[in-house]
Amino acid sequence: MRVPLSWLRDFAPFGDDAVALAATLDDLGLVVEGLERVGEGLEAVVVARVLEIAPIPAADKIRLVTVDAGDGPLEVVCGAWNFAVGDLVPLAPVGAVLPGNFEIARRKMKGVVSNGMLCSGRELRLNEDHEGIMVLAAAGVAAAAGAPVLPVPGEPLTAVLGIEPDVVFDIAVETNRPDAWSIAGVARDLAARLRLPFTLAEPGGALPAGAGEVASLTSIEVEDADLCPRFTSRVLTGVTVGPSPAWMVRRLAMAGLRSINNVVDASNYVMLELGQPTHPYDLDRVAGAGLRVRAARPGETVTTLDDVVRTMGTRSVAPVDDRRDCLICDAEDVPIGIGGIMGGASTEISDTTTSVLLEAAYFDPMSIARTSKRLALRTEASARFERGCDPEGIDRAALALCELLAATGGSSLRLASGSLDRRGPVPAPARVTLRTARVNALLATELDDTDVTGYLEPIGFGCVPVGPGVLEVTVPTFRPDAEREIDVIEEVARHHGYSKIIRRRPFADQVGQLDPYQRRRRLVREVVAGWGAYEAWTSSLLAPGDHERAGLDEDVISVTNPLADEESVLRRGMLPGMLQALGHNSDRRQGEIRLFEIGHVFPPPDPARVAAALARHSGAATVVDEREMLAVLFAEPGDDAAVAAGAWRSLAEASAVVGVDLVAPTGSDDVPGGLHPTRCARIVAGDGDLELGAVGEIDPEVLSRHGIDVQRRRVGWLEVDLGLLLGVAERRSPLAPVVSRFPSSDVDLAFVVPDDVPAGAVDATVRRAAGDLLESLALFDVYRGEGVAAGSRSLAFRLRLCSVDRTLTDADVAEVRERCILAAHQAHGATLRA
Repeated sequence: MRVPLSWLRDFAPFGDDAVALAATLDDLGLVVEGLERVGEGLEAVVVARVLEIAPIPAADKIRLVTVDAGDGPLEVVCGAWNFAVGDLVPLAPVGAVLPGNFEIARRKMKGVVSNGMLCSGRELRLNEDHEGIMVLAAAGVAAAAGAPVLPVPGEPLTAVLGIEPDVVFDIAVETNRPDAWSIAGVARDLAARLRLPFTLAEPGGALPAGAGEVASLTSIEVEDADLCPRFTSRVLTGVTVGPSPAWMVRRLAMAGLRSINNVVDASNYVMLELGQPTHPYDLDRVAGAGLRVRAARPGETVTTLDDVVRTMGTRSVAPVDDRRDCLICDAEDVPIGIGGIMGGASTEISDTTTSVLLEAAYFDPMSIARTSKRLALRTEASARFERGCDPEGIDRAALALCELLAATGGSSLRLASGSLDRRGPVPAPARVTLRTARVNALLATELDDTDVTGYLEPIGFGCVPVGPGVLEVTVPTFRPDAEREIDVIEEVARHHGYSKIIRRRPFADQVGQLDPYQRRRRLVREVVAGWGAYEAWTSSLLAPGDHERAGLDEDVISVTNPLADEESVLRRGMLPGMLQALGHNSDRRQGEIRLFEIGHVFPPPDPARVAAALARHSGAATVVDEREMLAVLFAEPGDDAAVAAGAWRSLAEASAVVGVDLVAPTGSDDVPGGLHPTRCARIVAGDGDLELGAVGEIDPEVLSRHGIDVQRRRVGWLEVDLGLLLGVAERRSPLAPVVSRFPSSDVDLAFVVPDDVPAGAVDATVRRAAGDLLESLALFDVYRGEGVAAGSRSLAFRLRLCSVDRTLTDADVAEVRERCILAAHQAHGATLRA
């Protein structure tokens, strides 16, 4: 928002040091993005009368203009075409230095010498108009811009326009500061910080009456008070529409708005000064001389002031729908404007307007924001309404506008007595309990109640002590952003000064520290990456049938409103997505790969858990058994079930998990979904009642369904529930084991066992039999063939024995060997292979 310093001085006696003022605004959170000095560099610019306009040979875009600036005829080359002989225009003579350090020199163009330059408003930095030369007075017409007499050629432009050097602050106003979207709001903040008196004049002291009662001239009706909680109207008669005073035109230009006429300019001026948008209607063009405020009906159209036909009510008009558009209609229910955003062309103020119906209202901020965004129509009014205007500042703004019109709208102007005011659910002033101790705790200050009150009261916050260190703060209605104690503390901080608050770096005992589960999960990722596996990401949403194609149960959780059918069920396992990833890579001749993923699966709710949840809650409840899983797919040459099982053992070792066994399926119903029935195992802990996952090879038929060549490869698979593995499973002591300084002895035992005896079961039996002398146990060979009966296989284990307090004798080793052989025979019918 552009804020002229001269305008700020209407409210408080600010000094001339613009740089210091900008720094203060920055410290208040009203960041000054630019500082522009205007009205400087115009000292040499004078008024000139156009005497003659002649073409220049071989030039179709420029003309030779003869002007009189009080010293006789002067020839100037000009490219503008918007002026005529007899007009009064600004002339920058040779040697003048215009704003921006632009020096005027004598130049020769198309063989013609130009002795100066005729200037536009933008070149003089008086406004944004650069379409033509600035015409001060047309030929035969009284002085423009409200000047009482015609300018005299040679008269300084600054004297004619009443220009004085000024400074314009370009302030970036944050969305949580609606009060700062006004000159008065910025001045209030700045004056409070600088401890200067702030004065906001009360308008309406001397307004010309005599137009009768407002109720006899107009009517208003509000159908949807939730869209427009407060709507007021006033009427002025005998209005003369014409140009605005030069001072108003100049202030509007510095603030970034162009002048239109005295009525519209007065409305814009009040909006910029007080932050309250208003809208004037030509009362004679309002059918029925009344206004109706309601929600738009589907498909209704309104032609706005920019001559664009806009379609309203395209979403819904149900009373409970928060997407309704607010319309301003005439008494015959015909839309004539979009509430809070832009008026309609049918009731626009024109040169023939004599009666003005003035609207000043408070609109629901969110409805304005939604309509503005949907229409892609953002105006100065909508920018303020969507942030929250002051519902109690409406009367002040309306009276201020009437006062401005009384000064510019002609001697016959009269104001109808009273106003029409329709009130609905208008926001009430918020009341906040503020604790001084809380202020000091957050800001690291040592303020007392008097200090806090001294910061808040100058910006409009009412403070009443209710006890030692406790204030009841009444938030002004122009600050809807301050709703909680922390919001009020922020105001204290702003006016105390952030630069005065000691900078502290917060420290805590565990800032950014991973919890034990996160550390273990990170270790798992590092271990799996060490196997040469690439981390993948597959979607948690699958298509119906994906689970069945991967050999899993199709009892899944379906999404009621999926974006697409191929993403309509939640995965209950990681296998479908990983197979799709492998198939995708295989189709691109990159199938020799290892992939892993850590993600969540969503098995169907357990009926018992749902029943328990329903018993605890009066309403409906859904209990989803969400689990975090690790899935590893081994598809490099030579990968198979043995590789996957070895990977699991290394992961278990790295995770310090103990008491976990691999258990082969006992029947077809016990085979993990999607795995080969004879080359897989379940990973169980404890007594077998806690299942951590599965390991093995993927069934060739499942691979074929995904277009993977089963003749050339086997694919290993490992899937582990990380929540159980890292959080529930029994773990080794974190203390380092005692390292023996005595030599170890190795014993190899080859047991012949039936094929239905799992190697893991034999491993567990041997470990128990070996006792404390066992340092390690490894399966190093599996053999079927000559010398081994059909239906059996040989499992060769290597036992490493060691004692921490002595060197083992041959008798010690032999004893352990015999115990292991006997235990394997008794438990599994194993015989020692010769």
